[in-house]
Amino acid sequence: MAEFIVMPKMGLTMTKGMLTNWRKKEGDLVNKGDILFDVETDKITNKVEAQRSGVLRKILVDKETVNVFTPVGIIGTADEDISELLKEAAKELGKEDIQTVEAPKEAKKPAPARQGGERVKISPRAKKIAKDLNVDYNLVTGTGPDGAITEEDIRKFAEGPKAKVSPTAAVLADQLGVDIHKIEKDNRIMKADVIKYKIDESLAKYAEPREDRQPMSNMRKIIAERMLHSVQTSPTVTYNIKVDTSAMKRLRDELMDKLKVSYTDMLVKIVSHVLLDFPLLNSTLDGNEIITRNYVNMGVAVALPAGLVVPVIKFANVKGLKEISSEIKNLSERAKTNDLLPDELTGGTFTISNLGMFGIESFTPIINQPEVAILGVNAINKESVVVNDELVIKPMMNLSLTADHRVVDGAVAAEFLAKLKEYLEKPGLLLL
Repeated sequence: MAEFIVMPKMGLTMTKGMLTNWRKKEGDLVNKGDILFDVETDKITNKVEAQRSGVLRKILVDKETVNVFTPVGIIGTADEDISELLKEAAKELGKEDIQTVEAPKEAKKPAPARQGGERVKISPRAKKIAKDLNVDYNLVTGTGPDGAITEEDIRKFAEGPKAKVSPTAAVLADQLGVDIHKIEKDNRIMKADVIKYKIDESLAKYAEPREDRQPMSNMRKIIAERMLHSVQTSPTVTYNIKVDTSAMKRLRDELMDKLKVSYTDMLVKIVSHVLLDFPLLNSTLDGNEIITRNYVNMGVAVALPAGLVVPVIKFANVKGLKEISSEIKNLSERAKTNDLLPDELTGGTFTISNLGMFGIESFTPIINQPEVAILGVNAINKESVVVNDELVIKPMMNLSLTADHRVVDGAVAAEFLAKLKEYLEKPGLLLL
């Protein structure tokens, strides 16, 4: 018996998804477990499997965003009547007739531009009118059959602005095959103008300029919408501070034999601890209420070829460095293969974005709404610093904190960075 294929609910927070690609065509035989289509949801792509075997009788939704449990296709046997299902789908999808797809009418194409020296197609009547109106019909673009110049073309040209051309320029334009009326100039067109136009035209052909257009992916649309929403919502200030990473490097080196940790792993652990003393930086603004928390769900930005995703380390403040490191690695790897679940991208209370591996020394991270702050991590560079009145070389890292000034005042942000700097330069304090 035929039945609907619906948009599945993948995760507790999913309400809609975009069907981006069908793996089967109408009429194809489908086996249970076959990949039917791809769904993009919250910047990740999921593969949807067939729940039963049969024939894909109808594709109802393609490259559209629909709510969960909305019919997107019909599966059944090859010869059964699916008219009632089609009527039901048409009503639910708001379409008058799903089966009727009217082919677009072919637009009338304009006649190709006439090249210099090409024989002009013009009727005797139009030629006489051109003479009477003192119009050089060689400059007129024809709209008749095969680009022929009509009487109307002559009259319209006569009514419009006429370019003033020197005799030498007109002769040269004809010799070089230059369409004189394509030269844009307010005053008289001279020989030099024709030469310049020809050179520019030749350079353009040599350079073969090209502009490519492609629609934004669903991930890119979501990123664009959220970034715009963030900057329009939050009045932000970015604060920068330099941190000596000597102690972090020593700790990392000591752990390397048993645990390969990254600076990001260590930052997640330490920042999660410090945030508990600064609840405003770990809060959310809901109308006129500020929601503070006694836990930290740390978002860690992961760059992908198609855009940026932010998987979340839930309750990072109660997890050990080993667990945090393992979870970050797991989430990052699955983000690159589009295997993250929607729930793993939601619920963040603070975000860390690390561009240090690209040599960036300072940037202004954009807040991941509805959070109120985000920490940008920059490159570690060796710098000359004064220690006990002596000049020494230290591995220094710049941190960039962007905070929502509606909730976080400058003094609070500065105190947070000062405390974070203390813990990063003396990570042993975490044992107290």
